[in-house]
Amino acid sequence: MSATVIGVRFFKVGKLYHFDASNLAGLRAGDQVVVETTRGQQLGEVVNFVDPAATSAKGRLKRVERMATARDLAMQQFWKGKETAAMIECRARAAELNLRGVKIVRAQYNYDGSRLTFLYSVDEDEKADTRSLLPDMQAQFSDAVVELRQIGPRDVAKLLGGMGACGLETRCCSMFLTEFSPISIKMAKAQGLSLTSDQITGMCGRLRCCLIYEYEQYVQARKGMPRRGKKVITPRGEGKVVDLLPLKDAIIVDLGPDVGRAEFHRDELQPKAELEALQKKAGSPCDRHESGGCDCGKANR
Repeated sequence: MSATVIGVRFFKVGKLYHFDASNLAGLRAGDQVVVETTRGQQLGEVVNFVDPAATSAKGRLKRVERMATARDLAMQQFWKGKETAAMIECRARAAELNLRGVKIVRAQYNYDGSRLTFLYSVDEDEKADTRSLLPDMQAQFSDAVVELRQIGPRDVAKLLGGMGACGLETRCCSMFLTEFSPISIKMAKAQGLSLTSDQITGMCGRLRCCLIYEYEQYVQARKGMPRRGKKVITPRGEGKVVDLLPLKDAIIVDLGPDVGRAEFHRDELQPKAELEALQKKAGSPCDRHESGGCDCGKANR
């Protein structure tokens, strides 16, 4: 009998984690379950069913403990209502300890209040010394296991939400991105975007996540296109490539001061160097042919 593997999400727009649900029958997407994680028991929502062969942790998946009860859901709401007060207390204590640059972003209880996690960020990409804060928080919230966890600027933006740099009312990371992909400046270059920071930087201060959305399409569309600065032969004469329009499969060519710039489809152009190479291979006259000093046997043109 094959195992039943489910994808469970603990937050509204959170990463999916796989669990073995073979011990439970009748599970459906949308059901709430209690599972054991590295951070204790958590309550999550069943999102989908997964082919066991497709999971990277085959044979090592933790089992679903049980279906969540009405009492579990009530407890989750109760402890969620205490998160804001816990966050305020932690912020106040961090200020008293003069922890400069440390920003307490959110407090998170697990569903039964047995674990409390404070998520914080720092101004710089360096680890802050929060060792003095943890014992104080553990003493104040002694009924729970307290943890301090540093998160990056993208995670901060995801948690805080708000309008995106592009004008969307809700940022992509808060709306549907469950994981962050690596983003590089070459993605902006491949799409011909302006490299000014306000054009390619998100509200988190990092390169926008959306730079990866169409990157592969641009890479595929640019294949076989001449680079900027290359000389090409067009139906209107020789010119130099000045810009590319990958999604239109078109190239902007400068045909000189008398003609100016014109747009051509990729199929209308031929690289000048390639054309010269083909002519040479086809038997163009050698350097001495025109003067009659060549014995290659070809007739003069």
